[in-house]
Amino acid sequence: MHDRILAAVMPGPRRPIEIREFARPELPPGGALLRTARSEVCGTDVHLWHGRLAGVPYPIIPGHVSAGVLEEVRGPLRGIDGSDLAEGDRAVFFDVHRTCGRCRACTVHRTPTRCGARRVYGITDPASDGLFGGWSQAIYLEPGVATARLPDAVGFDDYIGGGCGLITAVHILERADVAPGDTVLVQGVGAVGLSAIALARLCGAGTILAIGAPESRLDLARAMGADRAYDLFTTPPAARLEDVRSLTHGEGVDVVIEAAGSARAVEEGLMLVRDGGRYVIAGHYTDVGPSQINAHQHINRKHLDIRGCWGSEVRHFLRALGILERHAADVPWRRIGERTYPLGGLNEALKDADAMRITKALVDPWAAAE
Repeated sequence: MHDRILAAVMPGPRRPIEIREFARPELPPGGALLRTARSEVCGTDVHLWHGRLAGVPYPIIPGHVSAGVLEEVRGPLRGIDGSDLAEGDRAVFFDVHRTCGRCRACTVHRTPTRCGARRVYGITDPASDGLFGGWSQAIYLEPGVATARLPDAVGFDDYIGGGCGLITAVHILERADVAPGDTVLVQGVGAVGLSAIALARLCGAGTILAIGAPESRLDLARAMGADRAYDLFTTPPAARLEDVRSLTHGEGVDVVIEAAGSARAVEEGLMLVRDGGRYVIAGHYTDVGPSQINAHQHINRKHLDIRGCWGSEVRHFLRALGILERHAADVPWRRIGERTYPLGGLNEALKDADAMRITKALVDPWAAAE
């Protein structure tokens, strides 16, 4: 690797992505440099491009979930999975770093995703701080970042096809408490919803339903394990409600997972879940406006359990790796990543993702340099 490293920088909302050069970082003890093989353009990156996240220190190097090969390691490096890591190993890392472990959120409430010191690669670190994003030829792994060897059975495209959507979905399924035989409905068939479908199937759900669009994503939802997929635009809500109730003895589903990021989805989801059921809201990563809810009709009388799901924790990252190692050969996570873009093609990638022309864009930071 050269002393000068290329990275794609997002200068600010709605501004074109720029290719800039960065100096190769000097590593402190416990630090590492990861030669990036793959990163992703996920829904969060589109939100960043739109300026929908508060407090983002533009300009930034986006790309918060990435994979690569350890190019340089300074001193011993122990993976979060317990293995010793060395230069030349294929490796991945958990994007959340600097969680303090001492505040009330971390220690008393056991909600480290709400830690005030929490930082996230590709989102909260400015480009002036260095290579803290995957849209670059190399990523600086500071001491303490949770790193793991990528299992031999898992390709880079498998891992990034699942990406942040899979890690989030592990947290969602934990919050949803899906039991064998449960009927599960997933709202939204983007990367998060598709992984939620796959994990619900692996958890033993009896029937899995999905709502979304376009048809290509519904086809992929079926491949991931959905028994029935409703087109958001061609099946009206009343028809979906009637069909769901016909499949569930008139009751509604046991679990609804919201992965759509739509205020209207919440209104519909509360009608589709059965009395005493569980509703997990994970798609509202940004504020998309209010939902109209009747607390008596939709929540209290239904004795409903509503749970939010914000981000993920390191245990979800490690579990996702284990799931991929066991199931990447038979669950088509790699199909979620429909197209791979070089650094110079990321303006196009953002436009394609925003227009839903692709489910997810993969990033190969070295493609332009070959």
